[in-house]
This record gives sequence, structure tokens and C-alpha cells, in this order.
Amino acid sequence: MNLQLGTLEEMILIILLMKEETYGVDIAKEYQKQLNQSISLPAIHVVLKRLENKGLVNSKMGEPTAERGGRRKRIYTATNKGFEAARDLQQKRTEMWKVIPKFNFSA
Repeated sequence: MNLQLGTLEEMILIILLMKEETYGVDIAKEYQKQLNQSISLPAIHVVLKRLENKGLVNSKMGEPTAERGGRRKRIYTATNKGFEAARDLQQKRTEMWKVIPKFNFSA
């Protein structure tokens, strides 16, 4: 698979792969936990829409909840194509890391 993904797209896709299904706020919390930096919900939703347009993510509307004032939230899941794209990127990175010389970069 030869799909172009930006770094943010890749990170959010990996977070989706870590969970069976999730939604924007949960993605933001996991992003903060994993990368120790915050991300806005609008940024997450833009990326999720791009991933969905590429066929890497599916979404559906969840049930209304009282905690959300009866509003429904959009639930996201990664697709098989999303898993394959993330795996391919990981394999390419691993291959590239193998050819980095073993210099002392601590200076």
C-alpha cells in the first residue's frame, strides 16, 4: 500500500488502532498521554475526516447520552486498510533505522 500520511494522521490512526472504537475527546486524552502534548478537538476532527476519506477509518453515530444533553457522539474505528497502512509505515521506518550508522550522537 502506498498511501501518503502526515505525522499527525499517523499518530491518530495508531491511537485508533489501540482501541476497538473511540471518539474525539478520548483520542485527545490518549494523544496527551502518549505524546505528552495537547491537541485541539477541531484538529482531531479534521484529521479523522481525512482518514475517513482515505478509507482508513470508519465512523458511526453513537447513542444519545444524558451526560451530553441528549446529543450523540461520532464513534471512530480503524479499518483493515488503516491497519495495513500503519503497519507498512512502521516496517519502512524499521528498515530505515537499521541503516543508520552507529555513531555516537550524544555529543
